[in-house]
Amino acid sequence: MVEDPVTRRNFLSAAATGTGAGFAALADPGTAAAQAVGVKKNDLPDLTIKQAKVYITDVTGLHRLNGEPGEIVALVTNSGIEGNYTLGNRDRTPGWLDWAKATLVGKNVIDLLPVLNATTGMQSLGGFNPRARTGGGVPRAGSTAALRPPTGINNFVSVPDRSGGLWPNFRAAAADVCLWDILGKAVDRPIYKLLGGTADRMAAYASSQHLPFIEDYVPDALKAKDAGYKGYKIHPGLGQHKDGGSPIPSYVGHMEEIRQVRKAVGDEFVLAHDPVQAYNRFEAMKVGRLLDELDYLWFEDPIRTTDLDGLVELAAALTVPLHVGEFISSISDFAEYIRKGAVDVVRLIADNVGGISGSMRVGLLADAFGLECTPHNWGNTFDLAVHFHLELALPNAWWFEMPHPTEYADRPYHKQKFRIDKDGYVLAPTEPGLGLPFDRDALDKMTKRIDT
Repeated sequence: MVEDPVTRRNFLSAAATGTGAGFAALADPGTAAAQAVGVKKNDLPDLTIKQAKVYITDVTGLHRLNGEPGEIVALVTNSGIEGNYTLGNRDRTPGWLDWAKATLVGKNVIDLLPVLNATTGMQSLGGFNPRARTGGGVPRAGSTAALRPPTGINNFVSVPDRSGGLWPNFRAAAADVCLWDILGKAVDRPIYKLLGGTADRMAAYASSQHLPFIEDYVPDALKAKDAGYKGYKIHPGLGQHKDGGSPIPSYVGHMEEIRQVRKAVGDEFVLAHDPVQAYNRFEAMKVGRLLDELDYLWFEDPIRTTDLDGLVELAAALTVPLHVGEFISSISDFAEYIRKGAVDVVRLIADNVGGISGSMRVGLLADAFGLECTPHNWGNTFDLAVHFHLELALPNAWWFEMPHPTEYADRPYHKQKFRIDKDGYVLAPTEPGLGLPFDRDALDKMTKRIDT
């Protein structure tokens, strides 16, 4: 039987100083950064934004996990510090440059960070992804619809935020990451340390692709185990056999994958299952009971997030913890899910909840209720770095999700690559900011133009 290495009791006994440091950094990031290096806030470099720009890069030939268009955004201060992030990790973000020039240029990083992604606190369905996904039926021949989570900004019904825009605000979320990158570089510290983080590594699990056939998962899981990962998460595909034959319901095929993988890797290896909202309630209950029987460590996004009552029902009936939250984008709406018992472990995507600042608020909210928080890592190197800093900073995060195969996340313009060590951990970055210095020669070769 797999023993859960993390419990609510573990987190409740964690030092309160870490949580307090996180809140303090969000409220006054300038002071937090200055204190990290023993100076006064007024002694920091001039962090007034003087320029916004976008590197338009050629991503031909790269494995784009989320269909990124190749736009790297940049904010540059009067003191010459540049902060960066990529657009399009989740949704296309048109008009970022014009928005940034109107909203950010001429303002100071330490004034922008506390307010850029502050929400109204309203509770509504506006934060949720409304598209139904009930992928348990027999798929059409050649269909890939069940393999992809919903995409496109129109899947979110936006709600107002204090910065005068709409929520989710992908423009402001990207800017928030750039601002934290600048602040860390200004004091020569990684972002997670500014947020009160003291961890030096995170346990990593391999997160599968949506593979075509049932028979593909055992070799993939064994490859991850042999590589040294501490766990493996199934992203199920269409749930059909490789040798053809009569189509079967997808969830039935997924249950066969679940059985085969457990048998192959043994009873003590950590396993999880993430159908990305693909099931209806009946299918999720059937799959969830099998996960209970085979000691899977968690069940992620089993049904569509808008089915709050269905999640409550599943959470009450199943032992396996439900990981939910990737498709919630209004920070305040997480509280309703926690209050009603619809989530056992809080998931988040930084792009959806206001970048690093918003994600910290969600993670600390979960911690206040004694719940774990597991930021979602699935994208390019920038995307992994943002969520890694959150995991290192939050007192209630445990796992690093590594896309499998790992090299799918690599980008030539980064000197750093995410890899596990011999013990299955990802080591904390030591470079300042996001910890991702550019290989400028590689970036120049990939850059088609720079928009300013």
